[in-house]
Amino acid sequence: MSTSHIHGHTTGAELSEWAQIILALPFIFALIIYGAAVFFSRQLQRPWPFYRIVLWVLGIVCALAAVVGPLAQLAHMDFTMHMLGHLLLGMLAPLLMALAAPMTLFLRALPQGQAKRLSRLLKSWPSRVLTDPIAASLLNVGGLWILYTTPLYQTMHENSYLHVFIHAHVFIAGYLFTVAMIYIDPTPHRNSYLYRAVTLIAALAGHGILSKYIFGNPPAGVPVGQAESGGMLMYYGGDGVDLIIVFILCLHWYRSTAPENFKVNNKANPFETDPA
Repeated sequence: MSTSHIHGHTTGAELSEWAQIILALPFIFALIIYGAAVFFSRQLQRPWPFYRIVLWVLGIVCALAAVVGPLAQLAHMDFTMHMLGHLLLGMLAPLLMALAAPMTLFLRALPQGQAKRLSRLLKSWPSRVLTDPIAASLLNVGGLWILYTTPLYQTMHENSYLHVFIHAHVFIAGYLFTVAMIYIDPTPHRNSYLYRAVTLIAALAGHGILSKYIFGNPPAGVPVGQAESGGMLMYYGGDGVDLIIVFILCLHWYRSTAPENFKVNNKANPFETDPA
């Protein structure tokens, strides 16, 4: 059975449009909220770096491209396009949006009482659990193993509610994984560089092995050629995004042990953070 048959038989255009709208709305809302936070921050004489705004907009654009429009439609018929959407939604968009430091912006823009409530939320035990590198890796890479090695991938295209849930999970898990590995925003529950580095290496290995597994063992309903091209895209495209995360983690690790004058002179960059 071909992928196009799966989608054409089970997913009508009306349901597909509904799913796209539901997935797109949170990102549009996030764009508006971020813009409003920038405005209020400037009203309080707390200017926000322009490059952070650009990173947020680019992240939103990547996510929207994956869930609505031509690419989202093609992903229903072509596994390679589906994998491109996965890279945009689950890897590149979360990285760009994490680098935009949204929590830092909100803490600066919100009134003192609301900022304290947000701070308490960031310090809560659910936040500690979800941003633990191992937990985030299991949600992210483990979720992909379940999706592509079980009938879930085929079932996703037969149920629009499941389609929405899985795509939401892909983004959220990707974002939690990113912020668990690199600390751009304030992070009350900090883990050591060694712990994050070892977990990151294991997660990258799991992602790479999965891409090779897909290459040789296509998910149900996926033609062999599409599985091979999709697996290669997952492998090399994923490596490209992962290399950025590795670079930032190593940069922060180096900065944490560097002389104080190096830290002072090298903070005005998109990867700045407070080294542990």
